Amino acid sequence: MEATPGDIVKYLKRIPLWIGLLALLAVIFEFGFDLTPFILSLLPWIYMSAIIAGLISLAGRHIFIKHRPVRNILIYDMLLAVYLAGIIGGLAGLEHMSFFYNRFLIYSGVFLVLIREFSYLQYSRMLQYLNPFQLFVTTYSAIIVSGTILLMLPNATYTGISLTDALFTSTSAFCITGLVVVDTGTYFTTFGQVIILVLIQLGGIGIMTFTSFFAYFFTGSSTYGSQLLLKDMTASEKIAEVFSTVKIIILFTLIIEAAGALFIYLSLDKQVISSIQERIYFSVFHSVSGFCSAGFTTLSDSLYDTAFRFNYSLHLIIALLFVVGGLGFPLVYNFFKYLQHYLINRILKQRALHVPWVINMNTRIVFITTLVLLAGGTFLFYILEYDNTLAVHEGSGKVITAFFSAATPRSAGFNTVDTSALMLPALMLVIFLMWIGAAPGSTGGGIKVTSFAVAVMNVVSIARGKDRIEVFGREVSGESVRRAFAVILLSVVTIGLSVFLITVLDKDMEILPVVFECFSAYSTVGLSMGITGDLSDAGKLIIIFNMFTGRIGMLVILQALLRDVRHLNYRYPAESILT
Repeated sequence: MEATPGDIVKYLKRIPLWIGLLALLAVIFEFGFDLTPFILSLLPWIYMSAIIAGLISLAGRHIFIKHRPVRNILIYDMLLAVYLAGIIGGLAGLEHMSFFYNRFLIYSGVFLVLIREFSYLQYSRMLQYLNPFQLFVTTYSAIIVSGTILLMLPNATYTGISLTDALFTSTSAFCITGLVVVDTGTYFTTFGQVIILVLIQLGGIGIMTFTSFFAYFFTGSSTYGSQLLLKDMTASEKIAEVFSTVKIIILFTLIIEAAGALFIYLSLDKQVISSIQERIYFSVFHSVSGFCSAGFTTLSDSLYDTAFRFNYSLHLIIALLFVVGGLGFPLVYNFFKYLQHYLINRILKQRALHVPWVINMNTRIVFITTLVLLAGGTFLFYILEYDNTLAVHEGSGKVITAFFSAATPRSAGFNTVDTSALMLPALMLVIFLMWIGAAPGSTGGGIKVTSFAVAVMNVVSIARGKDRIEVFGREVSGESVRRAFAVILLSVVTIGLSVFLITVLDKDMEILPVVFECFSAYSTVGLSMGITGDLSDAGKLIIIFNMFTGRIGMLVILQALLRDVRHLNYRYPAESILT
């Protein structure tokens, strides 16, 4: 079968993308391997080829009307073209453009070209072959495997890393868990730590959220299938709100992480970290890790490190970061809509469409349940550990440490006390908080606060003799109740099976640390009683499975495997079952 002119044009349009991917591989090789001078001399030519191809593609899409982007992208593309032209001039050795011969500028140019070309790919075409859940699982798996390969590069670690440990670290980072089998600060080089940081950021916001944002930004449109997929991922109420939600998620994340990095930087003691560059790196790493509830840190003992153990301002900043990250992007978007509504109707007093229910039921339940868990957890931890792990703290230090220790089990993973030294009642409290986790659509894991709240409200409704759940003048849908109990049951089954398998495979392990580890992994928390590195390879694989299913959701994996696209346009006669 001969190729048509249309097919040839389609393949030609993909050339800049393939050259850009080649340039990305060159960047990875440059950092990941110790290359010979000859190979190093070839890399600038590869970078120049990618940037030239990107510039030609950029110009071509504006010249040909059929492929011309939307008008509001024209200014951005003009600035990008000037930037790319400057990098080409710098690589070509032009004296008046020598400023652009900078490694960071060159790498950023390659990255911008790739982003620009990727924006024209429609992943929604894959929905012809995969349902949304299968696409979600496949994408997560592909990123984790890619992260594993990158972490195994020679220059990513100081002494090398095994396949199992690299897979464990990649899964923990991308699933924003925080469990580690090797010390992040001393085992990985700066290149390896940056890989972990990128995985954390992609896992926190979501790789599809990133790609969909850039695709919509550059093209100004999207397929209906893509919008439906994003509606489920972002928990948007309407398809029309999908991309406004995505934009707010991206913007909100960057603003919070930038503010967090600034405050962390100001809280650091210059005598502990003397170098400005090291303080900046420390601040950015822990701000991203904190907001994404990842729990990764460059400190060997997390925030329990002797130099940071009593830095209460640092503890509060990081605690606020993961508390906000754990509230969930749907709540943030709903709060944004409320501020917008309040500004128009109350402050500007302009006539606008009346909205009787701006703060929806999901936001109210998440906020109230989170507040109760934080307050109750802080109080109980303060009482239970007053003369134990809190004994070294005084006054407000005890309260702050108790608050941090009650907030971090809800998917953060940082610790300011020795977790293995906690008394049994406090350990049970931490396990309970880990199991509940954070809000849906957030950077946290667990069964989610909404599932827990729905289960509690369902028990109360049955006890009162009601046949439905009513709250805030609204009725909770039957689908929400069924989903909540499915999530709870699957979590218990998965964690229970994992504990059973690890105790069989690692017979020397005590049961309590294993239970703690499995709850932590499934809830993507990252706290540990110190047994993670001592697990066998089989035990580590079980924990990897827990982190993966905990982040994606066991229910999503089952839907990816068992989803039937047929609609149930019928009903059988109903009968009651004794319970």
